[in-house]
Parts: sequence; C-alpha cells; structure tokens
Amino acid sequence: MIDAYLRRQLEGPLNRCAAALDRPIITADRITAAGLVLGLGSALAAGLQFWLLALALWIVSRIADGLDGPVARRRVRAGGKSSGAGGFFDITADFVVYGTTVVGVAVGASAQFGAPWWPFLLVLLAYYINGTAFLAFSSIAERTGRTIDDGRSFSFLGGLAEGAETIAVHSLWLLLPGISWQIAVVWAAVVAVSSGQRIIAGYRALS
Repeated sequence: MIDAYLRRQLEGPLNRCAAALDRPIITADRITAAGLVLGLGSALAAGLQFWLLALALWIVSRIADGLDGPVARRRVRAGGKSSGAGGFFDITADFVVYGTTVVGVAVGASAQFGAPWWPFLLVLLAYYINGTAFLAFSSIAERTGRTIDDGRSFSFLGGLAEGAETIAVHSLWLLLPGISWQIAVVWAAVVAVSSGQRIIAGYRALS
C-alpha cells in the first residue's frame, strides 16, 4: 500500500549505498543470494525459537533485498547488460524467504506456545493466490504490451498488502511470537483482500 511512497523516499539512500557497494566482487545476484541465505537463516532461527536472532536476520535479509536492484541498475547505467535473470532470481528468492519464514514461525510458535498451525496455512494460501495474480498479470501484460513500469523487473499491481507491510508483519510476529498466530489470522485476511484487489485490477487492466 505504501511501497511507491517508500521507494521514492529511499531511492537516494539506497543509491548511495549501492555506490558504496559498487565493487567488482559485489554483484546484484550475490546480494540477492546473501538476502536469501539470511532469510533462510531467519526461518531456521524462528523454528528453533531464537526470536531476536530471527528478527535480526530477517531485517538484514530485507535490507539486502532492497539493495540488489539499485546495484543492478547502477551496473546497467555503466554499460552492463540486463538479461532479466537477476529479476527472476530476486522474485524467486523473495517467495522462498517469505514462505519459509511463515513455516519457521509456525514451527517455533507451535513448539513454544502451543500455537495452532491453521492461521499460518491461511497465510501461505493467501500468499499463493496473491503471487499467482500478480505474476500472471505481469506475464500477460508483457506479452500484450500493457506493462506497468515502476523500475522493477515485473509489472506489479498495487494492493493493500505489499512489500513494506509484509516486512512489518513478519517483524511483528518475530517480536511477539506468543501472539503470532493471532497476527497471522489478521494478516491472512489482509493478504486475501489484497489478492482480490489484484485479481479485479488485473482483469480490468487486461480487458
């Protein structure tokens, strides 16, 4: 919901960080890979009930996710090639991290607090529907010449739940694991509404 605003506000700081990281050994794909490994580490730490470690790894993982794009664009402006592979790797890594984090929190919260599994299953279902909607739209929009260019590799449809909200909610249930399943119930409903928005908006945009 606020991703477009945050991208405008963070563009300058992220570009400055990208300039500082602009070394031959540091590539956008390697930053993406680092974010993936850190995200998987966060999920593992949550499953083992090391909640603060999981939170720290999650936040650093998402910082890495915010830096790979600016680094890639900086390299392209300097004359490098853009094959699309980096964008594919980035979105795939995001889905892996989001999904495993949900599972990690579910495992940890159920073991330590007796939390039920069904709220986390609802979140995964909502993620599945949401991801299907915007990835299908991006593919068809590209083929039909109706892309939405906001600087990212895919044509993203806006919605109630976007990247910033996801980062905030995942951080919240790592901070408050004792009520993580209640947070998951609310979050699943929010993502479900966002999925409905994207389905309707995507259909109208392609009609």
